Amino acid sequence: MARMSIVLFLFLVLLVGGGVAFLASWDIPAPRSKVEKVIPADRLGK
Repeated sequence: MARMSIVLFLFLVLLVGGGVAFLASWDIPAPRSKVEKVIPADRLGK
């Protein structure tokens, strides 16, 4: 039973490490949609 726990723990460590490496190396593209919002003049400070 102890051997199975060690194998499961090592598998989880490898899985988490692989996920962290994937997210660290993934080049997430920036959003391309243009956002324009009209702000009323009375909400702006003077």
